[in-house]
Amino acid sequence: MKILRLLALSLLVAGVVLTATPARADGDAVHFFSNIHVSEGSTVHDAVCFFCNVDLDGEAQGDVVVFFGNVEIAGHADRDVVNFFGGVSAGDNTHIGKNLVSFFSLIHLGEDVTIGKDLVSMFGVVEAPESVSVGGDRVSMPFMIVLAPLMLIGLMVTLVVRAVRERRRRFYYPYPFPPRP
Repeated sequence: MKILRLLALSLLVAGVVLTATPARADGDAVHFFSNIHVSEGSTVHDAVCFFCNVDLDGEAQGDVVVFFGNVEIAGHADRDVVNFFGGVSAGDNTHIGKNLVSFFSLIHLGEDVTIGKDLVSMFGVVEAPESVSVGGDRVSMPFMIVLAPLMLIGLMVTLVVRAVRERRRRFYYPYPFPPRP
């Protein structure tokens, strides 16, 4: 009975997600599983994308936010560009008005890219030539800063578990196991 309820709930959630349509409000583009493309000469206010990509050849007058997708900028982003678990690529002579923030992704910047305020890369990689201009701070925290302590903790847990198992094996080894029925 519980399995049927779980199956029905799963089918309902899948149906809602698959039939979701893009939302627009005052020039905003919000998409789920559907790419956003702003062609050259076109504008969008905010571009928000979940599980999809944003290709910005025109202009974004607001923010560009992408979750689990890529951002490719060949035009202008007047405010922030934020990416979670994807990649950010900015072509030559691209302008980002405020911040470029990226979590767990690769940032690739072309020649003469200008960023108005900060460039932040958390647990990712930044590929940028010397001609990139950043108006504020450049913050980059590589993934190894998090990975190294996690690996150390994992090693310690493994050693403790092995020691406990060995001690338990030595304790129970002299006693015969009862036969199986």
